[in-house]
Amino acid sequence: MEYNSQKDHLIIPEYGRNIQELIQHALTIEEREERQAYVERVIDLMQQMHPQGRNVEDSRLSLWQHARRIADYKLDVDLPEGLEPEAVMKKPDIVGYPEEVRRYRHYGKNVKSMIAKALEMEEGPVREGFAKTIASYMKLSYKNWHKDLSVSDDLIRQDLIALSGGKLSIPEEASLDMLANPNNKRRHSNNNGGYRRNNYSNNRNNNRNNNRNHRRR
Repeated sequence: MEYNSQKDHLIIPEYGRNIQELIQHALTIEEREERQAYVERVIDLMQQMHPQGRNVEDSRLSLWQHARRIADYKLDVDLPEGLEPEAVMKKPDIVGYPEEVRRYRHYGKNVKSMIAKALEMEEGPVREGFAKTIASYMKLSYKNWHKDLSVSDDLIRQDLIALSGGKLSIPEEASLDMLANPNNKRRHSNNNGGYRRNNYSNNRNNNRNNNRNHRRR
């Protein structure tokens, strides 16, 4: 038994494997007139499979385009009027995916904008501080993207150098957890709030004791 996974990939699945095999068989027909008639019969069969397309303008031209695509644009036949050979024989160019975008996509577009802004600044404390903020943001983005993985500061420093073309760097002793640990600020704020509440409670108790001592006198 032959499974579908072992067969050739379907170029246009909605026409099925039988149509694809018929068109591929047309490539083996040597006589041009016989091949022309054979392909036209296959086009008729494709139209019968999708009768809803009869009312669509230029629907038959689309069928010819699909047949040429299934044949990998190697079908040598006379095309119907209105269908230019150049339009159907030219395969679309493969658009390459930039390796840099694939590698650093977890940082997002904002990081690139921030790095470009930093490179416009003059070298000095302000630029260095902004670079630390960028690195901290990169660490936060990395953690959000890879929640189950830990990230080292060394990795963030290396990526920042790579993304900035070696123009931005962070000292090894600098902490990158300004944004990566937002709970620190919340804990600090809560501690201050607790201190204020305790201080208010102590003052109130002291005032009560003073009033009692004053009455006894």
